[in-house]
Amino acid sequence: MDQVILVNEQDEPIGTMEKIEAHEKALLHRAFSVFVFNDAGELMLQQRAADKYHSPLLWTNTCCSHQKVGETNIQAGKRRLQEEMGFTTELKDVCSFIYKAPFDNGLTEHEFDHVLTGIYNDEPNLNPDEAEAYKWISLEDVKKDMETNPEKYTAWFLIIFEKFYDFIRQ
Repeated sequence: MDQVILVNEQDEPIGTMEKIEAHEKALLHRAFSVFVFNDAGELMLQQRAADKYHSPLLWTNTCCSHQKVGETNIQAGKRRLQEEMGFTTELKDVCSFIYKAPFDNGLTEHEFDHVLTGIYNDEPNLNPDEAEAYKWISLEDVKKDMETNPEKYTAWFLIIFEKFYDFIRQ
């Protein structure tokens, strides 16, 4: 059973809860979003797998998930990169923010999200349960496509991209 760490608005842990229950109740919990770039400055986007419980087949940042109890943001980011994308790389914690995004299926993401960045220049080895596809794309091209086709992207990726463009741009 996947547990998430419930936090207050200062990111202080106040308990744990099963992931789906936290999303049903829209409770604030700790999360992270990883942005991996190559040396050309392109971002690796992930297309979420078709059977994900929310936002299936939408494009998003390289990977994202929830920290486990006792795990640092960096440890969590490296673990999920390996689990979802089949590789790991050094990461740095660049910023954090709180967001709330309801989904059509009745669940709500309400997260204290830590944004992590890293560099990688090889191909990923996608876990088909997590990721349908990937692509390298310049931040300018992502920005243009988001303006034209926002429905192709996850809610959190749209928020992070708009609010924290200067942080993720390396």
